[in-house]
Amino acid sequence: MSVAAYCIFCYRQIGTSGPATKTHLPWNDIRKIAKVTGSLILGGFVFITYEVLSLKKLLQIDTQAIHQEKLKSYVYIRTTSVNPSDYQGITYHARKEIHKAVRKILETEAKIFRRPFSEQFSTFDGEDHECALWLLLKRSQSEDKEVRLQAVQDLANNSHWHDYQYGTVAQTCDQRTAIGLARSKDIDLRFFLPPPPLPKIKNDYPIEDELRLLLVSLPQTGLDPCVQYFTSLALRESSQTLAAQRGGLWCFGGNGLPYCETLSKIPSETVELFCLQALVQHSKVSSHCDKIEAKGGLQLLQRIYQLRKDSAKIQRNIIRIIGNMALDERLHSSIVRAGWVSVLAEVMKSPHVIQSSHASRALANLDRDTVKEKYPDGVYVLHPQYRSSQPIRADILFVHGLLGAAFKTWRQQDIDRRLDKKASEGEEDYSQCWPKTWLASDCPALRIISVEYDTHLSDWKAKCPVEAHRKSIAYRSNELLDKLRAAGIGDRPLVWVSHSMGGLLVKKMLVDASKNPEMDKIVNNTRGIIFYSVPHHGSQLAEYSINARYLLFPSVEVKELSKDSPALKELNDDFLSFAKDKKFSVLSFAETLPTHIGSMIKLHVVPLESAKLGIGDLIPVDVNHLNICKPKKKDAFLYQRTLKFIQDVLAQEIGD
Repeated sequence: MSVAAYCIFCYRQIGTSGPATKTHLPWNDIRKIAKVTGSLILGGFVFITYEVLSLKKLLQIDTQAIHQEKLKSYVYIRTTSVNPSDYQGITYHARKEIHKAVRKILETEAKIFRRPFSEQFSTFDGEDHECALWLLLKRSQSEDKEVRLQAVQDLANNSHWHDYQYGTVAQTCDQRTAIGLARSKDIDLRFFLPPPPLPKIKNDYPIEDELRLLLVSLPQTGLDPCVQYFTSLALRESSQTLAAQRGGLWCFGGNGLPYCETLSKIPSETVELFCLQALVQHSKVSSHCDKIEAKGGLQLLQRIYQLRKDSAKIQRNIIRIIGNMALDERLHSSIVRAGWVSVLAEVMKSPHVIQSSHASRALANLDRDTVKEKYPDGVYVLHPQYRSSQPIRADILFVHGLLGAAFKTWRQQDIDRRLDKKASEGEEDYSQCWPKTWLASDCPALRIISVEYDTHLSDWKAKCPVEAHRKSIAYRSNELLDKLRAAGIGDRPLVWVSHSMGGLLVKKMLVDASKNPEMDKIVNNTRGIIFYSVPHHGSQLAEYSINARYLLFPSVEVKELSKDSPALKELNDDFLSFAKDKKFSVLSFAETLPTHIGSMIKLHVVPLESAKLGIGDLIPVDVNHLNICKPKKKDAFLYQRTLKFIQDVLAQEIGD
């Protein structure tokens, strides 16, 4: 204003003055005015330009800095304090408030003129740890595998995230990242979205009817006999239950057990279990897995899983089905969308080894970033069950025996269990699994695998009445060899650990592998074998069962264990002939105490002379047949001698 007033005053003075004596004086004044006003205008323009450029710089993300961060191999994440007094001074707070005000103005302007608001303005005042979170999420989707894996590890290892940040990761991470987080140890479950809500069903439409319809929709011809058996059994049970509901019938199950105890009580859980057992068999067939997914089976299984939180058997069968379907990479997206990653991550935290191992197998089959092997039905990884930077140097393979299982056979010794109905059917809870706990901690560089297959003392209890040859050691050998090769057995140095009939199966697999060029790796990489009371020359249990054949109907497995059986002798001779050439290290343990069979019979299942292989060391131990592979504690002789053998034969691979 002062400059303008001064200019007006000068012009008035020029206009009211008399005749000029000198013509150059007014032009001198004009030049002075021009110099002053020009300087002011130029200075103001420069100042405004500077402020505009400064503001623009504040409102833009430095893409060059982000590009440099992407080139780094790791990210430093600084935890910021939640105490405002720990931040910078008044200048920092003033600028932050100005930034917020500018953002509000820009948002308002965008709304008034109906223009899109640039999202880059929404994060320029974000905290350091928020920028780090988004950077890790970006890196977790990198094409570089090492960068991707490191980002997932950084996400899992940082514990300072807030609730909303866990939710951010759950909603924005991709499929690979979610699976990687689920396979991270001690992961926070807030990283995962809950399973999507399922549509409500009518109250008069029971869940077993949906299962029955799903089974009916699957192929029914040209099936494996076991698949046909379980499917027909499940459909028969569900039909009888439905008839009882509608007509008040007293119904009986397919195996002769009364399920409908009263006219009003219908055991839907039992019917669901039969249907799920049939689905387990169907899920072993790749083409049937496609049908299950197409018919909404993943969502139906999710509903049953949530409804049957109190039934470990039902939940275990469901996770087993998911693990089988995960063998097909085409179904991974459908499995993730159905919400199974969060469920599996939660089950991984279960204190029960059988539950967590089923979930671990399913996640391992889903994780194609760090796991190149695939684990078919019945092959379980006991260690490592999580992603680990520890390289795997060798494999330990556990094979159970008659009436055994992948987990309960290798538990710590508890009470003296009898070989009766309870032992054969198993229980919901098992004691600690020493290969998963003790051996994994003593030899962390090992991959520890346990396999499972059905065996029976008598055909009365056969779960699947298939042809006799399919229960033979020879058939099981071929079946297991295919599964073990898929799981990568033979790619690393290998030690076998077997109990009872499992030892015969190990010998048969090695003999068969030695004759098959495609299986040569298994034989060539075998470093040692441990036999726990293996009946190399037959068992007295088989003799007793055959003598009581009219009562017990001994199974094929038991018949093959007959004392001085020609098949056993041939197997033993074939094994010894090439085992000596390969110079396998062998350690055998033999029981010295009798085992209770039922409530009245006491029997020495595998005598000392039958446990003698002919090569390697034989160590008698004062335990019965069931406890020969169950150490009482970690410092017990059984475990310590087993550990020493493994460390000796794998000294080159796992030595310090």
